Parts: sequence; C-alpha cells; structure tokens
Amino acid sequence: MLTKQRANRVLLQNIGWQQFENILLELGETRGSRIAYCDGTLEIMTPLPEHEYYKEVISDALKEYADASDIDYESLGSTTWRKQLKMAGLEPDNCFYFQNEPLIRGQLEYDLNQDPPPDLALEIDLTSKSLERFPIYARLGVPEIWSYEEGKITIYLLKNNEYQISENSLALPRISVDKMMDLIEDNRPLGRRAIRKAIRAWAKQM
Repeated sequence: MLTKQRANRVLLQNIGWQQFENILLELGETRGSRIAYCDGTLEIMTPLPEHEYYKEVISDALKEYADASDIDYESLGSTTWRKQLKMAGLEPDNCFYFQNEPLIRGQLEYDLNQDPPPDLALEIDLTSKSLERFPIYARLGVPEIWSYEEGKITIYLLKNNEYQISENSLALPRISVDKMMDLIEDNRPLGRRAIRKAIRAWAKQM
C-alpha cells in the first residue's frame, strides 16, 4: 500500500528581521523550498510533486484564460514578498498582477513600501502548515487568495484585514473556478497541452 508523502518542513523560532534577510540570501533564488515568516517565526517547506503539479497546471490555466480573454497580466511565481514594518514575509505558490499590471509593467525589482502587492496569490494546500499563511497575506495587503485543496479552489477576498470566502473573483470577475477545475481534471489524463487547449477554448467562448 502506498502511503501519502508529507512535505518536509523546518520551523525556526526567535528569528529577527536581519536574520530572516540573511537566511534568504543564504538560501538563494534557485531553491525548491518555500518560506513564510511572521513575528520572528520562520517556516521553510519543501513541496511534493503533487503540490508542484497543481501549482503549475492552475497557473497555466490562469495564463491561458487571460491570454484568450485579452487581459494583461504579470506572473511572478514564488517571489519573496516582505514588509519589515509588518514583520511579515512569504513566498506564494504563484502570484499575479491583473488590475495593477500597468503599474508594475516591465519591473524586475519590487518593494511593497512603494509598489502594490499582487492582485491574486495562489496557495496549494495539500498538507497542513505550521505557520498560517492568511494572516501574513493580510499584513502584506494581498487582496485575493485562491486556495486549492482536494480538487477544489476556494476564493478568499480581503475585507477589514481578514479573508472571507467569495463566490466570485475580484481579479477575474467572469471566471468560474469550478468550471476551470472541471476542465483541468477532465483533461488531466490527456496531458498538459490538452488542458491548456481546453481552457483557451472555454475562455474564447465566454
């Protein structure tokens, strides 16, 4: 019998901001791990293949939908977003600019003290995390989170510094995440190209 793998994680306590910055430098940009930091607690997690599959396939679907719908966007992957004044930082599974894309177009460096946060962050929730991500996202001011778990995407919108479940996306008001996931799962046995073609065809029909 196959047992379900668990993501590897390390939890560090009493990490000051400068220590956090130094750890980021030591880890580098090419690592496969993800970090989250809040009030001196740092979590470093290494994702599993299933996690990476859904991160990539949902990200691809978003890009295909935007392209087919003539929506400008920027995708910045697992960029490290942080604010020292808020003592918070994390790396989403992916993040996108839609409404605010014109404000950051062509940029290669970002500073949340002057740049807007991503319009949408993607979180793949296959394993429990020691450090809650949502309060960190709230401190960073990210207005929308898509959380994938057990075949379903739940949309959360930031209101009064807390995330509330929403039926509709703020970044992409016309999209149906249920239909998008149906297309992903229906075409998964056919491969990645089939999924992208199905998403594009659906977006054009809309």
